[in-house]
Amino acid sequence: MAGYLTTHVLDTARGCPAQGLKIVLYRVADNSRHKLAEVVTNADGRTDSPILPQSDFRTGTYELVFCAGDYLRETNQANEDPLFLDEVPIRFGMSDAEAHYHVPLLLSPFGYSTYRGS
Repeated sequence: MAGYLTTHVLDTARGCPAQGLKIVLYRVADNSRHKLAEVVTNADGRTDSPILPQSDFRTGTYELVFCAGDYLRETNQANEDPLFLDEVPIRFGMSDAEAHYHVPLLLSPFGYSTYRGS
């Protein structure tokens, strides 16, 4: 089985999934980014399918950019200019061609955390 990539965004300030948050996936190589996908989270804070499906999976360095500022404005959690958090980039490596990589984001208006999930 080939590897694949999923993500999940939880709004820790409101205690619920972050619905409607735009995420952009890039492959990083030779100091440049190549856009692979752009998705929006569903009611569960997940994407409807893997953000990088098995058919497109390759090992390497990737970056997920979470458009947190738009989401925080839309949910009336932030309105200052500039926002403390706007775009949240997470750069990570995937070295196992057979693995499921899961990169969740726990988000609030003034902080975030991530980890390799399952």
